[in-house]
Amino acid sequence: MVDVSQHELVPEHSVLDKAAIEDVLDEYDIDRTDLPKIKRTDPALPDDAEVGDVIKIVRDSRTTDQAIVYRMVVD
Repeated sequence: MVDVSQHELVPEHSVLDKAAIEDVLDEYDIDRTDLPKIKRTDPALPDDAEVGDVIKIVRDSRTTDQAIVYRMVVD
């Protein structure tokens, strides 16, 4: 089977630790439930991602070098 998460067009996905999550939520003045969602079955997610985790996604961008977005893992 092909590991989609390793494809060159899939942006980097990483699970944030609790301290990093708090920093992100404080920076944007939001609650965890205000974050956009990503399904646990998404093939790009790291294997250790669990429901309730926050994922940092680093994408290439035309207007900036990188665009960073955050998603909360849901069922």
